[in-house]
Amino acid sequence: MNKLIYLFLIITIFNSCSFNKNSKFWTSSKILEEEKLDIKKVLIDDTILRQEFNKGLKINIKSKINKISFENSLLNNTGRINYSGNLKKSSRYKFSKIKNFHQYEPDIIFFKDNIIFFDNNGSIIQFSEKSKLIWKKNYYSKNERKLNPILQFASNDRYLVIADNIAKYYVVDLLSGDLIWSKNNLAPFNSQIKIYNDKFFIIDFSNTLRCFSLKNGDELWNIKTEDSLIRSKKKLSMVIVNDKIFFNNSIGDISAIDINKGELLWQLPTQSSLIYESAFSLETSDMISDKNNLFFSNNKNEFFSIDIRTGSFNWKNKVNSNLRASLVDHYLFTFSLEGFFIVIDKNTGNIIRITDIFDIFKSDKRKAIKPVGFIVGLNNIFLTTNNGRLLIIDILTGTTLKNLKIDNEKISRPFFSDNNLFLIKDNAIIKLQ
Repeated sequence: MNKLIYLFLIITIFNSCSFNKNSKFWTSSKILEEEKLDIKKVLIDDTILRQEFNKGLKINIKSKINKISFENSLLNNTGRINYSGNLKKSSRYKFSKIKNFHQYEPDIIFFKDNIIFFDNNGSIIQFSEKSKLIWKKNYYSKNERKLNPILQFASNDRYLVIADNIAKYYVVDLLSGDLIWSKNNLAPFNSQIKIYNDKFFIIDFSNTLRCFSLKNGDELWNIKTEDSLIRSKKKLSMVIVNDKIFFNNSIGDISAIDINKGELLWQLPTQSSLIYESAFSLETSDMISDKNNLFFSNNKNEFFSIDIRTGSFNWKNKVNSNLRASLVDHYLFTFSLEGFFIVIDKNTGNIIRITDIFDIFKSDKRKAIKPVGFIVGLNNIFLTTNNGRLLIIDILTGTTLKNLKIDNEKISRPFFSDNNLFLIKDNAIIKLQ
């Protein structure tokens, strides 16, 4: 297929926006409104873990606070962060609306006290929380800007790596925003980016893991897995442990690669051949790791634990979720697409407790509401939804304490920096104080 036509087919166009160097990034602080909790219980079909279990069981966590920047973590596990969350005020930086925002999973990068994001024509912007523009750079041609590239980021203390959905990848200096090098791939990208020593890794739409030199962008090696004619809208994920990289592809295969040699160590299919006919509907969560095992789930009612040494299953349970789980102590925390908070023993795979955190919503509206992502704080979990709500959930009891209305449409998973939560919506970055 002609490359240009191919690019147009996979790109969703959204409106242009601009930044004024003298403008303020954040709106005036606004008092957050808490919605009244409707505690009316809903009759729920229990065929796919849609009923509560051990509701009265108290979950006490004693884990140390995670001090690693979780958006750049090699293990993808956010763990427990030092955040209590008063959430009294919010402010936002607005930009032109991104059409089909629900299809993307963009990330915010935090550098010192600054924030890095992008606009709809590919401009990268670094600005401070105090509304000061640090720099704004655009390295796309006029024709490329018209394609409205969606950018994915990764960073270390010196470089910002960017890859997009029009097959371009490049590196800029974090301090100045100056371009170091820029190259093009054969296919667009749709995954996390992982930086490891002098290399970085990313998966493209052909289900190929590519290893690039951080210094000059040269491809050092690649591993191609089975391709699919239908491109997954879910961003693919990677975990790095002891010079080995583990990644998933759009049809559910998990592969282990020796980073230094670029050799396949093992590959484990998680789906039957039937999934090939409906690969577009498979949505796998980000993988997380405790350095010995991989943990992930999908929207096919499956939660897996895999031994990273052998590539064999430790256990498999029935949990319907495409959300990245969080590992705290020996507990795996996750949320089903039906709105249940599920706690799993990481060693046995046994479900310890299930509580209904969507019982605050009326039954006629509940079916359309889906969880988007969450982080674990000191005592509470902060969960976002596709109808613009932020739920504060008590870890001890598993009950929903607050229901904050942030917006009326989908908001991203929470990001955390400098004792603030940040959310992305289709036309704004929202800061919660």
